[in-house]
Amino acid sequence: MIALHGIGGRGDLPVPLWLAVYSAAAAVAVSFFALAAFWARPKFERFSGPPLRRLTVFVDAPATRWTLRLLGLGAFALLLGAAWFGSESPAENPAPTWLYVWIWVGIIPISLLLGPVWRIVNPLRTLAAFVPRSAYRPLPGGIAYWPAVAGLFGFLWLELAYPHGSEPRVVALALTGYAVVNVAAGIVYGPRWFAIGDSFEVYAETLARLSPIGRSEGRLVLRNPLAGLATMPQEPGLVAVLCLLLGSTAFDGISRWSVWTDRTGQLGPGQHVVAHTLGLLVAVAVVSALFVVAARATGAARVRPGAIEAAGLPGAFAHSLVPIAIGYAVAHYFSFAMFQGQAGVLLATDPFSRGWDLLGTAGTRIDYAFLGTGLIATVQIGAIVLGHVLGVVSAHDRAAGLFRRRQLRRAQYPMLAAMVAFTAGGIALVTAS
Repeated sequence: MIALHGIGGRGDLPVPLWLAVYSAAAAVAVSFFALAAFWARPKFERFSGPPLRRLTVFVDAPATRWTLRLLGLGAFALLLGAAWFGSESPAENPAPTWLYVWIWVGIIPISLLLGPVWRIVNPLRTLAAFVPRSAYRPLPGGIAYWPAVAGLFGFLWLELAYPHGSEPRVVALALTGYAVVNVAAGIVYGPRWFAIGDSFEVYAETLARLSPIGRSEGRLVLRNPLAGLATMPQEPGLVAVLCLLLGSTAFDGISRWSVWTDRTGQLGPGQHVVAHTLGLLVAVAVVSALFVVAARATGAARVRPGAIEAAGLPGAFAHSLVPIAIGYAVAHYFSFAMFQGQAGVLLATDPFSRGWDLLGTAGTRIDYAFLGTGLIATVQIGAIVLGHVLGVVSAHDRAAGLFRRRQLRRAQYPMLAAMVAFTAGGIALVTAS
């Protein structure tokens, strides 16, 4: 069975844990005070950059788009086929690795480097588009991103709380049900559904806000990634998406602490589900409460009239959680992706367990020696610190547009405290055992 909980804890840091925590927290705090001293006006509310004309023509060409759509559809069919008809053992079936590593973790670098490419590749969009409709029903009022939140929680529960989440038939059933629901909704409500209801697309689109490639006036442009991040919609559902991502990653680390495993290791299947579900919910609730309270506490300072949208102060600062969520994900899943990701290639040589050797890799084993523990620990800490520093920069830039200069520093103290807590907690989670 493949491990679905990232990389596990590490006790082999190149520096003491206390020093790593204090240094990272200090880096976040110092960056905040430097910004407060020299950054008094928002810089990211509007963005423009050199146009990428040739890339725009290539990406928008019908041949390119249909090629990507058909590739996405073919990959999805292969994934489902392997999950339904391949080996019942996750050690011999590539489908769980393809889903949990290649797709879920792979969306991060793809979205950061290429922007919202998942929107084009998304096989569920393609399937819904095959059913022609003259008109679509309007989306229900107030639906926001809550369908994506529900789907995302279901996926994370399957990964982190359900003990059989890596079994191929479970993966097949979950993916089939998810596809049926979203394709049906796409047929009824049109392409707009996938932007708010398809959890994987919402996840990919949110990460793509931090990509250096974006669109301006219909053309692809090279932009400051933080400027792209500042254009993220201010919706209550997106706050929930990001807090769910952060909270689930926190629980991912907690569930492998010896304190947790010593108390849950002997539980039966039903008790395991209950304990891990409650743990997941509590972790998400703690992260959500910390962020929402910190964001609302900034309102102790007077906000400029008309500067806050419907999602309130939490929605205004939600974009600052994106780099933090990416940093947490990289820290938790880096070595998992590097090691278990190899299995996706090795098992692809015989996806349906027919005795094939399509890629000539039969008998090859995962190479666990090509990454040293020191490098892994450095990537972990570096990803968390960089994510939080970028989060502080994004939050400060937004605050510069919300508060008057004389109130700017004082208004951000609650958010700074939350960022420092996230930083220290994130490093403790990926390094403690």
